[in-house]
Amino acid sequence: MTDLDIARQVTLQPITEIAEKLGIAVDDIEQYGKYKAKLPLDKIDKERGKASKLILVSAISPTPAGEGKTTMSIGLSEGLNRLGKKTTVVLREPSLGPVFGIKGGATGGGYSQVLPMEDINLHFTGDFSAIEKAHNLLSAIIDNNIQSKTNSLGLDARTISWKRVIDMNDRALRRIIVGLGGTGSGVPRETGFDITAASEIMAILCLSEDLMDLKKRLGNIFVGYTLDKKPIFARDLKVEGAMTALLKDAIKPNLVQTIEGNPAIIHGGPFANIAQGTNSVIATRMGMTFSDYTVTEAGFGLDLGAEKFLDIKCQSAGLSPRAIVVTTTIRALKYHGGAKLDALTVPDLEALANGIPNLEKHLENVKQFNITPVVAINRFTTDTDEEVALVQKVAEDLGVAVAVAEVWAKGGEGALDLAAKVIEIAEASTTDFTPTYAWESDVKTKIEAIATKIYGAANVDYSAEAKRDLRTISNLGLDHLAICIAKTQKSLSDNPRLLGRPKDFTITVRQIEIAAGAGFLVPITGNIMRMPGLPAHPASERIDIDGEGNITGLF
Repeated sequence: MTDLDIARQVTLQPITEIAEKLGIAVDDIEQYGKYKAKLPLDKIDKERGKASKLILVSAISPTPAGEGKTTMSIGLSEGLNRLGKKTTVVLREPSLGPVFGIKGGATGGGYSQVLPMEDINLHFTGDFSAIEKAHNLLSAIIDNNIQSKTNSLGLDARTISWKRVIDMNDRALRRIIVGLGGTGSGVPRETGFDITAASEIMAILCLSEDLMDLKKRLGNIFVGYTLDKKPIFARDLKVEGAMTALLKDAIKPNLVQTIEGNPAIIHGGPFANIAQGTNSVIATRMGMTFSDYTVTEAGFGLDLGAEKFLDIKCQSAGLSPRAIVVTTTIRALKYHGGAKLDALTVPDLEALANGIPNLEKHLENVKQFNITPVVAINRFTTDTDEEVALVQKVAEDLGVAVAVAEVWAKGGEGALDLAAKVIEIAEASTTDFTPTYAWESDVKTKIEAIATKIYGAANVDYSAEAKRDLRTISNLGLDHLAICIAKTQKSLSDNPRLLGRPKDFTITVRQIEIAAGAGFLVPITGNIMRMPGLPAHPASERIDIDGEGNITGLF
């Protein structure tokens, strides 16, 4: 039975009932049909939210076998609710790029899903579209200003790094020429497209506290230089007001439900390998306002999403999780230990033992943040008792709580042991986390702190372009910004082929992008790209719809 088959067996509750269960009056929500709604920002109560225990779900370094982090987040929230803790799961919105690319849908799986899954995966409430339009409005204004003879700031087109975005994997758009067609069609220049999830507008939306903070951050977007070397920001183009107007609804978090009828908030969707990889501050605060426990996730492995969740989002918003769940699977650990992809269901204690150092490094990282980890083994039917026992022993030897979770097959029931361990740790937590670096440190010190402490690198190398970028950042007075490293998710290093726990490697920073509106710098490492491509057989090949509007193939 597919995830979609399971989802269609569920009788959805009207979103009005879900809102009341969360604690928000029906008249206060903005309904998007029967099963989706927008939540008003004035319902956020920061003081009330301080009593909520924030739980972060992360994972080991991702593998093609999948770890099930979103499924685990949903299942854990169901388990906590079953144990009498009012819990809301807060997640990111899926991007259409992965939906039609390799990954497929991103709403959990089995009996740990958020619903209605077809709507959430396809357009949802239009947030991504609004972000795309706001981003591309700035792009259009930039080219219009370069072209204008009466309202020009004198922008040097060679210094503009602001691209356009589209919510689709399309490698052909990575580098393009605009302005072709003669003098009436603009000034020809090289630019390109990023995927919408990598847009600075997405990052800004997810870090903004309210509408006016959003507007201020949009105005702080760095555009480029004039021909006489004056820095230009979006506010100089007088466009931040219009961009904010386009986002007036997108800034409101979305309310849906889990498969067991509990509230779920979904908002924002930056990737963790090329952006900060967490849902919005606003959505997290909304969940915390109305919940004893708030469960959230951060993209890819703990070295990417969780590090950025803590060092960027939590430092910016003043949040501090009370526990971190590190999701792992036997299959993924065997892959990190050298097992072939087509042999991961075959019992192999040697490969499993060889892959466990990857888990151990991520657990060490959690402890570096002064947070207590919990290992969640996402069990599959092919896992042997001996394999599970080995991972349990390793965790116990490290003094780390561990639970076997069967959330895909059993939903909240399969997460009761995990939920109980999370409660025990969260209730005992009294101190805030320790960040990897101080924002006021110089840029290289911050980059190197992440690379050496979190990734385990021996050192960091900077290309000639990256060194020029460092001088630009210093000249603009932006040294104080946080760091959001763009790196492959497949390895702790910047080389996707180095699985397990590589050591004595060098991280190479080839350029550093400025995201002044979001409040961070983006060192780009390895061959990472901000516009993914499609595989030879994209997921779109299996997605279809019948005459009655029933969609198939999302999973």
